[in-house]
Parts: sequence; C-alpha cells; structure tokens
Amino acid sequence: MIQFLLKGILRDHSRSMFPLLTVAAGALLIVAGNGWLAGVGNDIIWASAIFSTGHVKVMTNAYAKDIDLIPNDLAILGADSVLAELKKSYPNMLWSSRIKFAGLLDIPDAAGETRAQAIIAGLALDLKDSREVDMLGIDDAIVRGQIPSAPNELIISDTLAHQLNISIGDTATLVGSTMYGSLAMHNFVIAGTVHFGIIGMDRSAVIVNLSDIRIALDMADAASEILGYFPDHFYHDERAKSMSASFAATQDSMDEFALQMVPLAGQQGLGSMISMMDNMSSIILTIFIVAMAIVLWNAGLMGSLRRYGEIGLRLAVGEEKGHVYRSLIGESIMIGVGGAVVGTIAGLALTYFLQVHGIDISSSLKNSGMMLSNVVRARITPACFYIGLIPGIVAPLLGTAISGIGIYKRQTAQLFKELEV
Repeated sequence: MIQFLLKGILRDHSRSMFPLLTVAAGALLIVAGNGWLAGVGNDIIWASAIFSTGHVKVMTNAYAKDIDLIPNDLAILGADSVLAELKKSYPNMLWSSRIKFAGLLDIPDAAGETRAQAIIAGLALDLKDSREVDMLGIDDAIVRGQIPSAPNELIISDTLAHQLNISIGDTATLVGSTMYGSLAMHNFVIAGTVHFGIIGMDRSAVIVNLSDIRIALDMADAASEILGYFPDHFYHDERAKSMSASFAATQDSMDEFALQMVPLAGQQGLGSMISMMDNMSSIILTIFIVAMAIVLWNAGLMGSLRRYGEIGLRLAVGEEKGHVYRSLIGESIMIGVGGAVVGTIAGLALTYFLQVHGIDISSSLKNSGMMLSNVVRARITPACFYIGLIPGIVAPLLGTAISGIGIYKRQTAQLFKELEV
C-alpha cells in the first residue's frame, strides 16, 4: 500500500507539489527562526556572562544589595582564599576574580596639565591567565598595541581612545576612590586599544590587570566579585540554581559580609529573557502548525474536489470509506515527511550561513547599553535537526484529517449518478 501511495504522489505532481512546498517553506522558517533565536539568546547571555554576570556570581550580601553602585567598600576580603576554596569545591567550573570600578581618566599634555578627561567603566582581571584572555576574546579585539605585559599598563576602548586623541605609550591617570573611601590617583600607560563589537563595552571600557588595580584602589587580596563559568561556555540553569542552593547552605544569610552565589538567571532580568526566548520558540512553532494546517486544509478541500471522481470510483468498486480516508492520511504523512526533510535541510543551510556571516545591527544599537554584539549570528542547535519535523508532519495530517471528513458524507446511492456525468 505504501508503495502504491508513493507512486501516486511522485507521478501526480499537481496533487503533491503544493502541499510539499508549503510544508518545506514552513519547516525552513521554523528551523531558521529557531536557530536565529538561539543565536541571539546565546549572544546576549554569553556577552553578559563574560563581562558582568558569569554563569554564577559570588559576592557579599551587602555588595549584592547595592550592586549597581559598584560598592567596592563591601567587596570580598581574602578573595584569593575564597577563589581557591571555590575551585576545590566546584572543580568542574572555571572561576575568575574580578574588580569593577568607575572613575575619571585624565590625559595630561606635555606640561603635565589636563588636556582631556573621560568617565570610564573599568574591569580588572588576571590578564596573565591565557584562559581568561581567550574567554573575553581580548586577543581578537586588539586594534592597536598589545595586551598589558608590564606593571601599570592598561588597554582602553578604541572608540574612547580616538575621542581623547591618545596613542599607545601615552600616560593616563585614573582618578577614583579606594576601597576605604579616600581619593585614589594612579598613573597607567596605554598598552593597547580594543574593539569588542559590543556597544556597552566599546563606549568607555578600560581593562586593567587585577594586581595593578588592587594597588591603585587599596584592595589588597580583595575582589568585587568572583565569577564562575561552565566549561562548555553554555549556561545550564538547573545546574546553576542547584550550585547556588548548596552554596547558600554553607553561609550565614544574616551576616552582611557572608557570601552568596547568584545564578545568571537571577541577575539583570536575564531569567525573564531566557524564559521569554523559550516561550517564543513554542509560540512560533504553534503559530506555524496552525497556519500551515489551515493552508493545507484548504489545499485538501481543493484536492478532494479535483479528485471527486477518483474517490467516488474507489467507493463505487467497493473500497471502504475508512480505507480511502486512511490512504489520504498516509499520503499526507509521506508529503509531510518529504517536505519537512527538504525544509529542514534548507533551514540548516540558511542557519549555517547566518551563523558564519551574521547580520550587522550596530545601527540599531547606537543608544543601547545592552550587552549584545554588533553582529548577531544564528546558531545551529540539536533542536534544529528535528524541530521542522513537528509542524511538517502534524500540519498536513490535520489539514487532510479535516478535509477528508467529507468522504464519510458521500452517499453510495449517488456514486453511479456522479460517474455518468
């Protein structure tokens, strides 16, 4: 029977081509849309993770309450010991001490007088750790100069460097406050400039070695935050929440200087964004199933009218109505599978193209502080290989099931009269 149905589909293109192309187009859009949403979501999550949130973040209870103010007076003390303990307790995570700071960057002229100033957002980490440098993509982001290799060197956003008209080797004075609230002034040498392609970082970012900023801000053996990352660089929500819960059990929640571990989903509203992205995929899938089912229902109705005589003849020679109905269902499943496979292949090709080349959306992010790359890329996920099969099979099946109900309304007494016409 399957061979008979397959021959009918292949030989009668007018019967199968429109439904097959409809299913293929729907599967293509679903696969590409799923890959695009996955890519955008992953870009946002990873950019936020590497520069700000980590997959989990360890900080003091007091620091967490005023985190937007970067209260380094409430930072983690004995950070090196805490870092060593985290590495021992959670060996499958990558851990990194960070100091965030803000201040004024003063650029002197030849006479030592101020010729330019800018408010900066600073980030300090261990630039001697190649793993951290690779994770932030600093090597690829270098525009001029190099990564700091000597004490009291820093790298600065290339955009900010052009605004201040500074060159590699120039001196810059960081003006800020120490961990204890007193005025801090420290001279640095511009070692290089960077461009991450992320508006939030490329406006006013300054990156310094952790050991240098500890001296400049009087933060010996201290850290604003300690960030943890999953080795595969993908965020795993359940694992992160489980780790946070187990860590909280070892801390005194009433002590304002006790530590807490916060998963990425609990920071900066990223949990809502992750849920929204998951729900959006489900909504898109449902919309396409319903839309294609309606289109294929209409196609089935038209096909039934065109095949009115064929169906009548099959009933007239004694074929059961249920058998005719099931054969139409079988045809729809074959067409659905064929269209879904074709659409999935085309969708994977389009997703791969967008993954490699991406789309430049920098013009839309000029006034945005969101941690999102200027070039947004799709990402091929395991779901891309099968998500197109769901609507591809269900939609034609629903369309045929609804339109095929008319077979049961055919009156056998009228068949010969119809065939005489």
